[in-house]
Amino acid sequence: MSESKGWFCYLLQCADGSYYVGVATDIEERLQEHNRGQGARYTRGRRPVQLLWFHPCTSYAQARALEAQLKGWSRQKKKRLVVGSLRLPLDFARGRSG
Repeated sequence: MSESKGWFCYLLQCADGSYYVGVATDIEERLQEHNRGQGARYTRGRRPVQLLWFHPCTSYAQARALEAQLKGWSRQKKKRLVVGSLRLPLDFARGRSG
């Protein structure tokens, strides 16, 4: 990953096959928190979780905006993002939002 303390938006797959979208500055640490049951309430009962995808963001605001957008996507659309057949909107890909 990155040693930068910038923000990231990430996508996890839970043990039950569901997806979880979140934001963090340290993805590795956040993944460990989720797997220790110290992450979001949603992932606590769905461990272990696996990191499928992440995207560096220029700010907390951008990371949250991307998180909100991805949370509105269908499972199929998220899956297409993970496998690389779908790209982020240009504003996020270029490091800008809204």
